[in-house]
Amino acid sequence: MTAGLLGSDIPLADRYDVALVDLDGVTYLGHKPIDRAAEGLAKARARGMRLVFVTNNASREPESVSGQLTELGIPADPADIMTAAQAAAQVLRTRLARGSKVLVVGGAGLRTAVLAVGLTIVDSADDEPDAVVQGFAPEVGWAQLAEAAYAIERGAWHVASNLDRSLPTARGFAPGNGSLVLAVQSATGVVPDSAGKPSPAMYRMAVERVGAEAPLVIGDRLDTDLAGARAGDYPGLHVLTGVSSARDDVLAIPAERPHFIGADLRSLLVAHPVPVQGTEGWWTCRDAGARVVGGRLELSRSQGTGVEARVDVIRAACAAAWSAVDAGDELDAHSVPELGVDGDGFIGAAG
Repeated sequence: MTAGLLGSDIPLADRYDVALVDLDGVTYLGHKPIDRAAEGLAKARARGMRLVFVTNNASREPESVSGQLTELGIPADPADIMTAAQAAAQVLRTRLARGSKVLVVGGAGLRTAVLAVGLTIVDSADDEPDAVVQGFAPEVGWAQLAEAAYAIERGAWHVASNLDRSLPTARGFAPGNGSLVLAVQSATGVVPDSAGKPSPAMYRMAVERVGAEAPLVIGDRLDTDLAGARAGDYPGLHVLTGVSSARDDVLAIPAERPHFIGADLRSLLVAHPVPVQGTEGWWTCRDAGARVVGGRLELSRSQGTGVEARVDVIRAACAAAWSAVDAGDELDAHSVPELGVDGDGFIGAAG
């Protein structure tokens, strides 16, 4: 699969049989729904697309996650949920025999997942655990991190559910599991193995669970969701409702570039034109254009006023910037404006 954008002349919901959907930043922020998420997913399902919700959050059990989604107008069963806790438990079983002792630092979701694969939970380093598994939970504090450090110093295997340093909430970005893992890593000097995105392991588990033939990854973070898509060779849709911005797309390294870009989950319901290279260095996407001249990004705005017209500018900007960088040219990051779509408005277009 190329390191550039892909195109689709039919809606993505018609091209792919299952969507592997991230949660925080894609369907909701904290406990608040993201506008148009339920609408987009409902219409995608009506077209025959199956949904599996794949989250780096390890604190909650699948039943809790599916219940929240259902309350937000996105009907889901526990079997539709794939959590980093489940992935971490599977990673533990690759080296640990049934009944092995594991110190769990995290919430109910992580404890349930560890028990489900036949491992024994302990709560102290003095119990001589074979491994420490660490996942985010709001109640995790110094005492639990200290126990983890003691156990790891004594030789326990350290596995993290994920390494997300920030956690999107309705109030802003809070420290994520990666920030807490770094505290333990700083104390021990031991780099943990990670089960969550950007490892593609959860995507592979989800694909195997439903027997999908044409999966599509959907996420809001380039460094986890879309990097995992690239690592697993899955097409990835970046929706501009969470952590990473359209400007981040333009400046993305090849390993984190999205294959498709959309304002929100309604982008499953439309075709995605691929930018084409024209004369004088211009890349065009319908009537939007972009090029890099002397290391600086120049934009030609679309004459359209809808959301898709604004996304076309972003698509063209990505094509122009990525092409220049891949050819070995310099790109002045200061020349890239804060491109983005905020529902009905276009932010920061230049040129």
